[in-house]
Amino acid sequence: MTAVPAEPTPTGPLPTSAAAFVSRYGPSALLTPANALTLARLVFAPLLLVQILRAPTTWPTFVLGFVLAFSDGIDGYVARRHGTTRSGAFLDPLADKVLVLGALFALVSAHRFWLVPVALIAVREVAISGYRTQLARQGLAVPARPLGKIKTVVQEFAVALALFPPTGDHRAWAAGLLWIAVALTWVSGAQYLLDGRSAATTLGHRPSAA
Repeated sequence: MTAVPAEPTPTGPLPTSAAAFVSRYGPSALLTPANALTLARLVFAPLLLVQILRAPTTWPTFVLGFVLAFSDGIDGYVARRHGTTRSGAFLDPLADKVLVLGALFALVSAHRFWLVPVALIAVREVAISGYRTQLARQGLAVPARPLGKIKTVVQEFAVALALFPPTGDHRAWAAGLLWIAVALTWVSGAQYLLDGRSAATTLGHRPSAA
């Protein structure tokens, strides 16, 4: 009887599932892990606002706010790992604005913040959101500079100082940080306006296809 040769065994290491498959999403994807985290932040945002109005400087309120703010960083990490999407580029800033502006106005209602700096932040955010929408209608997508994310983090820290029980009674600390956030917010807004104008000028001078 003729012996049947055994099938050759692979000489290299077998690929692991993590190495064999990397989850990626195209720019037009909607159902992504990052978007799921963003939507979760939007869903829980009203709960935070109600909690601030009921008991602003308490541990439950601070912990809830911390978890929602920390999830923003996880959201960004997941988006970079799996691939950024157009829907994520819209939803993530929206969730940031709903959480931060909502918390700021709730703290105004709870007599923890003065209305003027909060109104200045809100005016800038609404104006830039409208400008971003106008650019999108022209087919332009202007990426935000790092300062745009930094100002959001500073805004969140100002909210955290107002909610954190050990610092909640020292309102000058949170108020001072809030004014720093106002300055960063307006400077980053001016940067975005200049970048948008430059992008629109470049588009206007671009030669048309023959």
